[in-house]
Amino acid sequence: MFEGFKDFLRSIGVEDAFGATAPATADDPRVAAAALLFHVGEADGAITAAELDRLKTALAEEFGLGDAEAERIAAAGRDADHEAVDLYRFTSVLKSRLDEAARIRFVEILWDVTYADGTVHELEDNTIWRVADLLGVSTRDRMLGKHQAARRSERAQ
Repeated sequence: MFEGFKDFLRSIGVEDAFGATAPATADDPRVAAAALLFHVGEADGAITAAELDRLKTALAEEFGLGDAEAERIAAAGRDADHEAVDLYRFTSVLKSRLDEAARIRFVEILWDVTYADGTVHELEDNTIWRVADLLGVSTRDRMLGKHQAARRSERAQ
């Protein structure tokens, strides 16, 4: 089910015809996803080392990126988030490019990053609710993702 999401993300051109890496912009779904991941991770005031690690791992796994490219996309996402005035800029990119299953999967990834430090702050929870709403992910699917991420977090600790 999630292979379609991964295939789509991998299909996004990251190199131009000459093999040069294209600049990462907020219109790139990878950057939009990274920006939202940073926004959620920083919702409680600071992103922890565990959350940042999970964010970069998620980018690498979901987008099929190497470590250096995941770091570059994460940095572009962080910068885009810090420059943004709202979440719509990023959610509109993902909503237009991802099907329902992929959007639900992305909300699960948001929960995974949030649970990486073992706690969910109410501001992180609220931010994921807003992002999920903008992505058209139902309350039911958002909460199922939260419970699944909580179970994964408990097993990892």
